[in-house]
Amino acid sequence: MSEKLHLRGGCVLTLGARSSNLVEGDVVIDDGIVAEVGRGLRARDAEVVDATDTIVMPGFVDAHRHSWTSLFRNLGERGGDTGHLTAEVRDHYTPDDVYAAVLVGLLGAAEAGITTVVDRCDLPLDDASADALVRAHADSGLRTVIAAGQEPVTRELLTRLIDGAGPSTTIAYGSGQTDLELLASDWGLARELGVRIHAHAATDAPGPGWVAALAERGLLGDDVTLIHHTALDDADIGAIAASGASIVFTPSSEMATGHGAPPIQELMDHDLRPGLGIDLERVAPGDMFAQMRETISLQHATVFDRKLMGKGSLPRLMSTRDVIRYATLEGARAAGLGGVTGSLEPGMQADLIVLRTDRPNIWPINDAIGAVVWGMDTSNIDQVLVGGRTVLRGGALEADVASLSAAAIESRERVSSAAGLVATGVGR
Repeated sequence: MSEKLHLRGGCVLTLGARSSNLVEGDVVIDDGIVAEVGRGLRARDAEVVDATDTIVMPGFVDAHRHSWTSLFRNLGERGGDTGHLTAEVRDHYTPDDVYAAVLVGLLGAAEAGITTVVDRCDLPLDDASADALVRAHADSGLRTVIAAGQEPVTRELLTRLIDGAGPSTTIAYGSGQTDLELLASDWGLARELGVRIHAHAATDAPGPGWVAALAERGLLGDDVTLIHHTALDDADIGAIAASGASIVFTPSSEMATGHGAPPIQELMDHDLRPGLGIDLERVAPGDMFAQMRETISLQHATVFDRKLMGKGSLPRLMSTRDVIRYATLEGARAAGLGGVTGSLEPGMQADLIVLRTDRPNIWPINDAIGAVVWGMDTSNIDQVLVGGRTVLRGGALEADVASLSAAAIESRERVSSAAGLVATGVGR
């Protein structure tokens, strides 16, 4: 493929502050960077891609996922207590299992139009498993963040991950600690090493007021992303707003696993905009279309409930323009990649997706953003590019899917057997 690419004639959703969305426009990519966005562009020496009958937009940003759990996707009712299942299998992953599970999880994300993944790996990692983890991230072709999160996360582990990570992978500290003294020490290490902190709320975490306590200790800052913090009071939300910290919700998983419904309306009341993520595919869909619909529907239901109760001064309804930014621009900010990805503006990395608009599930198009949020699904994804490099073309991954599928099935059966579980499925 040419280093210069010209996507011509599509509906372009830049989702940025400086560039307008275009009913029909062009995107020029040069050396992996968005060079121009506009109408009737001419790009010399560029490979031309006809984007007629498509929507070109930033790739989705999955701001929180546990890719290593991908071996146990879609268990439904068999998932039971997901925390218990995770504990049962966690200690039985070999380096080969880590590689297969993480890579199949990340490629599943790519197939769903996700170009950036924040991957919380709370497996116990020895040197070989850590190396397998960063290799899987590199081989996925995605832009990724590894949030190492199995307590304790040592200086040696973080340093090994930082040294081994490829150019498209960033290392972060995945905090799960609730003891403020231990947390202060751990976060101090993260800041000393210059890595972002992704603070994961445990199901038994302290309730409202805990985030405010972080701020009172001087721990909260714009290098912190709060994950699953569904129990927030006004003091917590005020602390988030004042500190510049980010917040991420995974609505499908949170409501399925007992974290609770994310307080979307409370954040909107304070003009706070979350990123969205998948979390656990065992009990939640692995695409951002589902997360956008879950989020906007939850907020609409909250408003309608208040209306039915006769309350006045109702909040505005969340718009499709709000929620599509949660799944792109705001997710990038929460990942620590604001200004790198999340929108299609000159100077940004060319992380984008091309969505088919010629399919009956969304035709005719009456509003492009409305079609993406309410009507589309993974079947509309035609192309995925990360840093200008094609990861998916014509709906098919540029990867050896058959070999990876076989490796993932083998790993699932091996881990299940080692953990004393019964492996079932139709993967043979």
